[in-house]
This record gives sequence, structure tokens and C-alpha cells, in this order.
Amino acid sequence: MNGEASSLAARLAAPGITRRPILALSAGTLAGVCAGSLAGGAPSAPMDAVSFHAARRYTGTVFGRIVHVERGSGPAALFLHGFPLNGFQWRGALDRLASYRRCIAPDFLGMGYTEVADGQSCAPDAQVAMLVALLDALQVERADVVANDSGGAVAQLLLARHPERVRSLLLTNCDTEEDSPPPALLPVIALAKQGRFVDAWLGAWRHDHALARSAAGIGGMCYADPAHPTDEAIETYFAPLLASRRSREVAHAYAIALERNALAGIGPALARSRVPVRILWGSADTIFSAANPGFLDRAFGRSLGVRRLAGSKLFWPEERPDVIADEARKLWRTTA
Repeated sequence: MNGEASSLAARLAAPGITRRPILALSAGTLAGVCAGSLAGGAPSAPMDAVSFHAARRYTGTVFGRIVHVERGSGPAALFLHGFPLNGFQWRGALDRLASYRRCIAPDFLGMGYTEVADGQSCAPDAQVAMLVALLDALQVERADVVANDSGGAVAQLLLARHPERVRSLLLTNCDTEEDSPPPALLPVIALAKQGRFVDAWLGAWRHDHALARSAAGIGGMCYADPAHPTDEAIETYFAPLLASRRSREVAHAYAIALERNALAGIGPALARSRVPVRILWGSADTIFSAANPGFLDRAFGRSLGVRRLAGSKLFWPEERPDVIADEARKLWRTTA
């Protein structure tokens, strides 16, 4: 255990977490999930694309039909994905944490399989309002929030505007008030304004998985492991965005909405918050500024510090779900 981890263990000393039974969500994974719950551990069958699709649920709201995948029972945990991904990003974390929380991984407006209502904004402000509506529909009063990338910006807004809905916050590489959007995202926004991003980038990567995993693809840009994103992840992430003219339009709307710094002026609200926050940062990230984890550590009224992961890039939570699970359990003990 490194020095940072040792320090965290001391700071987070608290009573242990009671394990909870797992609620299966699909017939295809029922046997494996129940076996895992009886053993007191995570589901025995890891979530793959087949079980992810079987578990997808649609919840009707004024924002559209919001997709989410759910595993486990007990207090809720909300997992917010990055761009241009969807809830499948968190499959490994859900496998490992379903014994401890009711894990909910939605697809944002404009991303994944969520069906956006006509005329509905896909901006971060709208994403926050959508999440509140989804939590209400699922009868969730408060949730432990885990977030990555643009989902981290939404998580900060959720905490600032609806602090009563957030029990704890685990942030990974993401925007800050001083780095939103990051300069690396500007070419994507420019292509989205031209209506070209989805086909030119995502379509090319879906067609050529080797390109997707190359230095010129999402793999080289956002993952450390050259085997990522996997074939099934590429299909699960990009197929719904390439499915129709409408899906392209809302994906472009999502990207274009990131041009405005939605976090401007959020500082005082974060400083007032007493919600425990833990920051995990992949130090090889080339998208967000290396100064961001320190900025976030200072920004929150109750930061429990930063853990830096050498060699990890933006989408490391998908590659290292054990780290997410371990840090989440430690953080959640502070709210027991």
C-alpha cells in the first residue's frame, strides 16, 4: 500500500459495511447474480454486453425515456459515465459493488440508449435536472455518486444545486471550473457543429476496431491498456449513436453543449458542501489538465484527498474497476 493509500485508510477509519443481497435484473443473469448474493459477494457472472442489454430499463420522464442499468439493493449509488460512452463503462464497478449498494448507471441525454424528447437540451444543466427526475422516479432520495469525464462536471453541478441528493462523491478524471471544456475537446466540438463528429470519428472506429485502439483512436487517447476498448465495448458505445439521423443529432448536441463552461461560478457552493469527496486521478491523462486533481482537492469543503494512478488515462475506471470498488467502499464508510 502506498503512502497516499495508507493515509486514506487512517482518515476513513469507520465501522464496516453490511453486505446486502443482490437483486437480479434479467432472466439471462438471474442464476449468476443469485449465486453471488448467496455467497455474500459480487455477482458471479461479470456483466458483458449481452447481460447489459438484457438489464437495460427505460424510465419515462419529461426529458425522454431514460435508460439505466441497475444491480444490487440497499442505499443507492449513481454512476455517471464519460463522453462518448454510456452506462456500460461502469460494468466492472457494478459487478464489484452490487453487494454494497443499489448501483444505478444511467445513459445521459444524447448518449447511449436514452431516447431524448423532442426539443430537449442535452447540456449539463439539463442532465442534472434529468438525473433528479430519474432518482424521483426510482424513489431514490440520496445517492453516493461516482463519476468520470463530462459525467464529473454533471456530478459537481448535482452536488452544488441539489446537495440533499448526494451522500458522497467519488470523482475521477473530469472537468473543473478552470478547465471546462479542456482544449483537447475543441476539435470534437467543432466537428459536432458541422454535423460530422459521429460519422467521422465514431463511425470510423466502429468500422475499424484496430484504428479505435490505436494511438490515433479513442484507445490511444483515453485508455492505457492497448486491448481497450474491447470489441463489445466499441459496439455498445458507438452503435446507438450511429443508429439514426436523430441519434447523431442529439450526440452532436451533447458535444456542442460542452463548449460553454457549465461550472463557471460553482466554487462557493462546492466550498460550502460537507459531502465527503474523494478524487482519483489517472496521471497519464492527456485530455484534462494535470492541475485538476489539486484544484478539486482544494475546491470541496470536505475533500478526503487525491489518489494519483500512474500510467492511467481518462477512461481508466473501465480498466481498473477494482480501484473504483476499493475506494468507493472506503468512502462509503464515512457516511455510515
